[in-house]
Amino acid sequence: MKKLLIVGAGGFGRELYVWASQHPDCGRAWELAGFLDDNSQALQSFGSFAHVLPLAGHVVDPANLYLCGLGLPPVKEKLLQPLLAAGANFLTFIHPRALVGDRVKLGCGVVLCPGAIASADITLGDFVMLNLHTTVGHDASIGDWSTLSAHCDVTGRVQVADRVFMGSRVSIIPGLSVGSGATLGAGAVVIRDVPADVTVVGNPARVL
Repeated sequence: MKKLLIVGAGGFGRELYVWASQHPDCGRAWELAGFLDDNSQALQSFGSFAHVLPLAGHVVDPANLYLCGLGLPPVKEKLLQPLLAAGANFLTFIHPRALVGDRVKLGCGVVLCPGAIASADITLGDFVMLNLHTTVGHDASIGDWSTLSAHCDVTGRVQVADRVFMGSRVSIIPGLSVGSGATLGAGAVVIRDVPADVTVVGNPARVL
């Protein structure tokens, strides 16, 4: 049986450990083996409920599966790229209470948390994360490394580029685009295209 290691033992990593334990493949196709994190004390105040192994110097083993427990796009990319280059096999994880419709294309390492919905005719790139109760509408696309926090509403035909971070409860009206590396602050209501590498906040969302 494969051993599943979660990269990152911070808040999202700990949540993902819970979601993974609820998956029907846990104990069948793979078993939870702990975390990769250079903070060996990351779980100490939570009862040290799992092993924390050092990420630095980790030797990729084909007997392992890996799961991304990191939220911020630059951190995800920086820490996962060496593992990918060494041949790490990352799991695409769909919680049993997430919904995936027809003709949805999922990249490597995608994570769909409980309540996430990807409706129809959608593309989610590599290492995209949809957190709790986030919805992506028809004909939308989300680029590699992007993270959508809880309760985001990405409506039909929205095109989100790579490395985008959305805070909780972001809403984007249909047909808009969000440029690479943009940050959308929590609660932002996006009614016009967002350029690359900017931060927008507010209702309506404006460049910070």
